Amino acid sequence: MSSVFANSTLVGLLKDNSYTGTLHNIQRLPNLNVVEQYWAAWYVYLSNDILATGLFFFLLHEVMYFGRSLPWFIIDQLPFFRRYKIQPTKIPSAKEQLFCLKSVLLSHFLVEAIPIWTFHPLCEKLGISVQVPFPHWKTMAFEIGLFFLLEDMWHYWMHRLFHYGVFYKYIHKQHHRYAAPFGLTAEYAHPAEALTLGFGTVGMPILYVLYTGELHLFTLSLWITLRLFQAVDSHSGYDFPWSLNKFLPFWAGAEHHDLHHHYFIGNYASSFRWWDYTMDTESGPEAKAAREERMRLRAERNSKKRV
Repeated sequence: MSSVFANSTLVGLLKDNSYTGTLHNIQRLPNLNVVEQYWAAWYVYLSNDILATGLFFFLLHEVMYFGRSLPWFIIDQLPFFRRYKIQPTKIPSAKEQLFCLKSVLLSHFLVEAIPIWTFHPLCEKLGISVQVPFPHWKTMAFEIGLFFLLEDMWHYWMHRLFHYGVFYKYIHKQHHRYAAPFGLTAEYAHPAEALTLGFGTVGMPILYVLYTGELHLFTLSLWITLRLFQAVDSHSGYDFPWSLNKFLPFWAGAEHHDLHHHYFIGNYASSFRWWDYTMDTESGPEAKAAREERMRLRAERNSKKRV
């Protein structure tokens, strides 16, 4: 029996032999919006929350990741968009795309599928709710914004760690196979890296609910969707006049991450620019020139003090 409604008797009354029949019954209830109706129908119809959450999250991940990667694959085939390509001479071949696709699919089914399918028991233990109605949109917006901040911090320091010694040689080097990234490469990584950096996406909400005692699975679904979009877009290799970083200067975007792949160092953060700016790890020739100028000025000041 599903826990999507607090009243278990109501769940039994709403269930039908078909999903559409279940949905029709739920649509008669007051005070549920369209998304809440479809959400509740999913859980009531399956009547197995472990299966419902596992199947939903697996499909969400696959559809959103590959669905967001597909437009970039199409854009790579159209010469019109070369003007917006950050590294215009490096267009991924069909062979490269296919190799990356196979590797990512293998990772999804062998590395990421098990945690996804066993996620609901953890949700129940932590107090992550599946009930309708959903929390207020302001609550969800605050939580998603906080997750972006926390994940970015985690990603910066773990990503920077992966660029040291054995961590780079045996783990992170796989992700740097492509000096000019494309959408599919967002999750092309060693299993150890996928799990470590993935903790920033799933682990931060877990820490949040451990502290607050409240989080809804739908909020987590929205967060994971936006995080997937951000990851794929930052690996797209394209910087448009309408890209988000043109309106939010602190947003990283593809231009920020493409430099990381091109120079193999610096620009370690995922979503924002402030960690790289504050820690002086910005990548690219302009950042290098600015660093050298600051070092020169600092050396001049120190020499004057000694005199």
